Amino acid sequence: MHPAKAVDQNVRTTEALEHFLESSRRELTGYCYRMLGAGSEAEDAVQETMIKVWKSRDTFEGRSSAKTWVFRIAHNVCVDMLRSPQRRARPMDMGPSTPTAEAVLGAPLRENVFVQPIPDNKVIDLDGDPAAVAQARESIRLAFVAALQYLPPLQRSVLILCEVLAWKASEAASLLDQTVAAVNSALQRARKTLAARRGPTLMSVTDPRHSELLDKYMEAFESYDITRLVTLLREDAVLSMPPFDLWLSGPRDMAAWFVGKGIVCKDSRLIPVMVNGTAGFGAYHRVAPGLWEPFSIQVIETRDNLILVQHNFLYPEMFGSLGLPDRIDER
Repeated sequence: MHPAKAVDQNVRTTEALEHFLESSRRELTGYCYRMLGAGSEAEDAVQETMIKVWKSRDTFEGRSSAKTWVFRIAHNVCVDMLRSPQRRARPMDMGPSTPTAEAVLGAPLRENVFVQPIPDNKVIDLDGDPAAVAQARESIRLAFVAALQYLPPLQRSVLILCEVLAWKASEAASLLDQTVAAVNSALQRARKTLAARRGPTLMSVTDPRHSELLDKYMEAFESYDITRLVTLLREDAVLSMPPFDLWLSGPRDMAAWFVGKGIVCKDSRLIPVMVNGTAGFGAYHRVAPGLWEPFSIQVIETRDNLILVQHNFLYPEMFGSLGLPDRIDER
């Protein structure tokens, strides 16, 4: 018997329930991440969901599938966490860009202001069907996740369930205690809102040109050859630096930043990581000869064989959650 069916029939069987929850963890994390916009919050939500499932397993009556029951608990946990009026966003969603000559970082903003990254393998089965993997990657792009945050929780959930996770409207209705008509209506409204905010189509990470471009970027950044790095940027390229809301637009301003206030990036080391459906790097700052420590998570978005966005998440504490080492030591 399939483990999920076993749980449906006897949710009190500890072994079956444990297997079912672990096999659902990645999909649950993906749902919570898209709902909440931050990897750390998604993992907290999944952990809270697991605790609630175990505590309430004796109340499961089988009126819905075990999957619907568990996701309903996850949904309610996410909604409780979304009661804050703060909507997570990208710096470029919060105001206009600033010319480098006028750029001042100012005080860092709270972590919950910004959409935060998540490694692909925590929310996507990378060994799955290539078409499904490609579609899943599109649904964790930073622009897409930021756009989701503009939707009310019901519309957000319906769109994630039906568009991303491919649930039937009737299944989503059961989870959300809504009618099928209400779910379809919410889905139409969500699609309309999202259409204007999804962001441009990016290069596929499976495109050989994408890998070649990232190799060139890594070499230029580590050697701090800004002249060469600029040739890899689109004319509409942007750079962001959460937890600061400052962002820069265009190769000229980005180059001026790198040789000016951003000179701290010189002599960095980069370790590749797959994050938010695209390429990324853990950027390590040199603190002593032969020693580099975590500095920022770079999320690089590419389009038309050039770099469109360089997000720099200045949160060294995130390195462990992305499977990155806590230092590079060559002494």
